Amino acid sequence: MANELHRNPPFRAEHLGSLLRPNDLLDKRHEVEKGKSKEEDLKPIEDKSVDDIVKLQLDLGYRAVSDGEYRRHMFWGSFFPGLQGFELIHHPPLSMFRTYMPDIAAFTERDKGPVDSVICTGKIKHVGSTYIEQWEYLKSVVPKERIGDCKLTLAAPNWYHLRYREGNAYSKDVYANDQEYFADIAKAYQAELQELYDHGLRNVQYDDPNLAYFCSEAMLAGWKEDEKNTKTPEQVLDDYIQLYNDCISQRPADMHVGVHLCRGNFINSRHFSEGGYDRVAKKLFNNMNVNTFYLEYDTPRAGGFEPLRELPKNKNVILGVVTSKFAKLEDLAELKERVYQAADFMAEGAGQSREEALKRVGVSPQCGFASHSSGNAIDKEGMVGKLRLVRRLAEEVWPREP
Repeated sequence: MANELHRNPPFRAEHLGSLLRPNDLLDKRHEVEKGKSKEEDLKPIEDKSVDDIVKLQLDLGYRAVSDGEYRRHMFWGSFFPGLQGFELIHHPPLSMFRTYMPDIAAFTERDKGPVDSVICTGKIKHVGSTYIEQWEYLKSVVPKERIGDCKLTLAAPNWYHLRYREGNAYSKDVYANDQEYFADIAKAYQAELQELYDHGLRNVQYDDPNLAYFCSEAMLAGWKEDEKNTKTPEQVLDDYIQLYNDCISQRPADMHVGVHLCRGNFINSRHFSEGGYDRVAKKLFNNMNVNTFYLEYDTPRAGGFEPLRELPKNKNVILGVVTSKFAKLEDLAELKERVYQAADFMAEGAGQSREEALKRVGVSPQCGFASHSSGNAIDKEGMVGKLRLVRRLAEEVWPREP
């Protein structure tokens, strides 16, 4: 349980993991996918791209360095496909999905479903991390004293559950109910975190748009109309919070764990959902045993800062007040004032001064720059401008802190 405030990580200036891929990397990956190049031809380009993006982050003053997620196609990566008991299915029937889930609904606008998905077809077992090689390479290109700062992002443990209609996430021949299924998901994540820890990882960020969907009026209305559902959204949110707590219950005390909530970040800067944190704040902030919440706050669709009154004294928040979707730079003075507004609500809720509350705050873009490998509607120059702005904002509010 997160009983004490964990600092450094997180840092005052953060980004959310994914960064724009260079064109030569994208081109080579497309060639491999089309059978025009071999897989081994891709790795040297991946390595050089990671080298360059790590140097950029270090030059800009970032401590929680990532590999840009350059070896992934989508932000959720390869954890679930790497588990025994899960199967990748291509062109799954739309009938198996909750089509009112915001990301699935975006596909149905074009009368299409997801191109592929992953489903549980057998007993779940962790058979080794799919990230070790990637992590070891990242370690090799940062200063030794900075390895503990580096960040790896992981898929939300509920990712292949919420999207499916009741009864479709797993076969009843395999698991009798959600509790049995979640128990094995938790065991798999416990093994994953321990293996990564043994290889030196100390900074983990779960990416979870699903949690923000519980703030969406459209999703909640669709849930109510779905006759297959046997639980309320509140009950499912409780289940997911417990699932997270089980997943991270065995983590070593010096492993920082955070969770990132956003409202979608797809090709061409598409978002999926809207709604403030008011519906989930008390339950989520108090009951989920993570150290840090990375929260989208770049537009009114995320609501106001009032829900931060619920954030306990032993937890951090990274305010995603800079958008990663478009290149236009926000006004630094306005951003600084927004950070102070957020801290004032936190102080009110926790019985602290603004200065005390600010010790639990950092800033970031609201999401990554390339949750999908194709990236947002922003170029590299725009991305660098945003990262510099986040670093400047952090220096304004917390001078000389990383």
